[in-house]
Amino acid sequence: MNSLSHTPEDVPVRPRNREHDLERCLARDWFDDHPFKTAWFNAMSITFPLGEKFFIDSVRYFADQIDDPKLQEDIRGFSGQEGFHRREHDRYNQALCRLRGYDLEYLEGRLARKIALGKKFMSPLEQLAATAALEHITAIMAESALSEGNVMHGHADPAMQALWDWHAAEEMEHKAVAFDVYRAVGGGERMRKRALRRATYFLLVDVLVGLVHMLRRDGKLWRPSLWWQGWKFLFFKGGILRRVWPAYKEYFRDGFHPWDRDTRALLHDWQQRQPPVPA
Repeated sequence: MNSLSHTPEDVPVRPRNREHDLERCLARDWFDDHPFKTAWFNAMSITFPLGEKFFIDSVRYFADQIDDPKLQEDIRGFSGQEGFHRREHDRYNQALCRLRGYDLEYLEGRLARKIALGKKFMSPLEQLAATAALEHITAIMAESALSEGNVMHGHADPAMQALWDWHAAEEMEHKAVAFDVYRAVGGGERMRKRALRRATYFLLVDVLVGLVHMLRRDGKLWRPSLWWQGWKFLFFKGGILRRVWPAYKEYFRDGFHPWDRDTRALLHDWQQRQPPVPA
């Protein structure tokens, strides 16, 4: 019998309980001393704690319908990894807002209301489709983050680099778990593709809202040159969104699977750079 899990056998979905001391970094513009670049990633972090809880809930809802031991193991690993990501980004966000004067209650409150509406009006399968779609976005951004030429390398505070690289590596490890569960419980191609279009829109809006809030609180919102630099950072050659566009579009191909993009070499390189685990 073929496994329902298509995560390669040599890619264990293994939670790493890592803690990151970020307060020194978060008190300033930690990415290239640049307000826009820093705020973009800080705004992304704001979306993670509530988003990752939604991911865990949507996958676990179907766990008792999965009888494949390998996929069950993947689900446990996925939940553990996302749980640690949620904890670390919650600490990140709490410190960030305290140190910079941002309104975390406002930023998370609007996300919480949106998620509550999603749970009210979307079926469990649609919620799982949304999770698989958002996991595709995080996976391709993670792939870009650990690839040669990534804009953060050499420009971010080392402590922040370590956090984002750890998060990226684990996103690549579990990139197919929600997708495999979705397919195992009968999710179809049309819903899968529609979910990515919707997820992309809402994620971009959420990040932009956070970005605008942070730049406004910093007194830098109405600087045209800053927005022009930010536009180049996102969309010009080498920009973080332009880099992932080809991989993003692959999701709309019939029969697509996240491991069609074999990122094991990037994971191996990241693992080789990690300090040894104390005995």
